[in-house]
Amino acid sequence: METSTTVPESVAALHAAIDALTDEVIGGLRAQLPSYAEVSVDQLRPRVLASLRNGLTLVQRWSEERRTPQGAGHDDGRAYAIPETHLNEVTALARSLPVEDIISAYRIGTDIVWRRFGEEMAARRGTAEDLLPIAETLRAWVDANTLRIVRSCRAGFGEDVMTDRRRAAQVRALLLGEVRWGKSLSGGGAWGPGPADDRPAGGYLDDGEAAADGWYDRGALRLPFRARLPDVAPPGGPVRAPEPGPAPYATGHPGPGDGAFDRIVALLRPWLALDGTGKPLVTTVDGDVAGLLAGRPGGLCRGLVLGLGAPAPAPGLAAEFTRATQALRAATGFGLVGAFTREELGLRATVVALPAVGEALVGLRLAPLAERGEDGAQLEEAAAAYLEQGLRLEAAARTLYVHPNTLRNRLRRFEEITGTSLRDPADLAEVWWALTHRRIHGPAS
Repeated sequence: METSTTVPESVAALHAAIDALTDEVIGGLRAQLPSYAEVSVDQLRPRVLASLRNGLTLVQRWSEERRTPQGAGHDDGRAYAIPETHLNEVTALARSLPVEDIISAYRIGTDIVWRRFGEEMAARRGTAEDLLPIAETLRAWVDANTLRIVRSCRAGFGEDVMTDRRRAAQVRALLLGEVRWGKSLSGGGAWGPGPADDRPAGGYLDDGEAAADGWYDRGALRLPFRARLPDVAPPGGPVRAPEPGPAPYATGHPGPGDGAFDRIVALLRPWLALDGTGKPLVTTVDGDVAGLLAGRPGGLCRGLVLGLGAPAPAPGLAAEFTRATQALRAATGFGLVGAFTREELGLRATVVALPAVGEALVGLRLAPLAERGEDGAQLEEAAAAYLEQGLRLEAAARTLYVHPNTLRNRLRRFEEITGTSLRDPADLAEVWWALTHRRIHGPAS
């Protein structure tokens, strides 16, 4: 039977300093979990405070039980669980935060409290025999309640997951022009003319088409967007490759729960358009995050590469999403970061939008180099460096680690083989377009 009073005294000390302990735990959560950093301190404080009080009370009750003959020897941690009201709060919180982050938050908070508890025990000359039973019971309690959190969230999210998937499919259909609009501006007309029997069960189309049956205001003006994080390497090659190569399409953001997807949605949250239930109209298209904005993001948007279309009603969203896609591809191909429309990227976006012109210029200005193998590739590299450095010979030579005379000789040979004059503005423009086409669209098939 336990006779030491160090455990209840240590718990009482933590109870007395509960406000400071709450601040320390909140600081740890916001520092280690980006999703928690997006939640205000005022929202977190009541939940953290309630959780700490609950946990400290349980430790004190375990200690009291061990000090009685009836409680001695029972260390299985079976007696106490998260109160149902607190479990409901956790489930509600998980609707705005990833479940795995909530579980991590419990671990982080437990580590902080256990460290402070150990300090209080040491100050009172507590022994390992005092700490060990508490540690074992606390670990079993945390593990059991972590499992309860997962089960509770899973049960509560089954229907939400299906709703989120349906919403994502409908947004994707809007952006890709796969919604069939009828004459009505309200929900029923979204299916267009035809018998009601053509409508699939569940109220939406499964195979690439979706109906906007009441969930979207057809007349609302929204900005379609397509976004990815900067410096994210897509499958098949680096995003910011300066040499010719495949254009970056998908960057591997599969959807909600993925860190990159959640980060992009968090950055855009103040401007995201919402449906009637307050959920953001976002989806993924070929691995990129895409969706609708209520307005253009403010500031420089340095955490994203964001292609924007113009505000449009529902029937015009697909065309504007194409322009947003072209803006994203152009910005990514040039290593730019921020929010851009196609118009703001000027000729860069035109290279993306007119691949046939670029292919013709590649044939005219670069094809003669292909017959010369590595020597031709070296000459193309020399011309590309010369243009990228603003026609400054010495700066271009430094980027290639060659003597300026060596670069001068390579540029002369480039002109002779391709029939190009790098002193003629028209020829320079065509060479730049051909090289940029290679960078964005990849080599000719």
